[in-house]
Amino acid sequence: MSSASRVVHVFEGHPSFYCSNCSAVIASVFHISLPSQIRRLIPSAYAVHNRGSRLTLLSCGSLMHSAVNVRMGSKEDRPLLTGVHTVADVFCIGCGDRLGWYYHKASDQSQKYKEGKYLLERERLVKDNAWTLGV
Repeated sequence: MSSASRVVHVFEGHPSFYCSNCSAVIASVFHISLPSQIRRLIPSAYAVHNRGSRLTLLSCGSLMHSAVNVRMGSKEDRPLLTGVHTVADVFCIGCGDRLGWYYHKASDQSQKYKEGKYLLERERLVKDNAWTLGV
């Protein structure tokens, strides 16, 4: 196994998101991006995924500044509800499950805030609040 495919353990003791399949840590809850456009339109992170002749409505997700233990697929122009974006699917390096996508480029000026961020689908993540109970 190469070092590029090993799961790293970070954010220990801090609220984090984990892969729902293999429990690899993916992001800190402190990396959620909430620009004014998202706050006004929640839940606006729905997208129509066009694969050939089928359209699939994807679930709501979280826009993140960064993610760990992921690898990116190939870039492609994808029509989403908010316009055409250049994106790459994001996969967990622990199990290979698709977790969401990364925004490389947005064609519409009002969507530029998404560039360089990850959209991670909620149904593919588990949130750990890292709460401790006092005795």
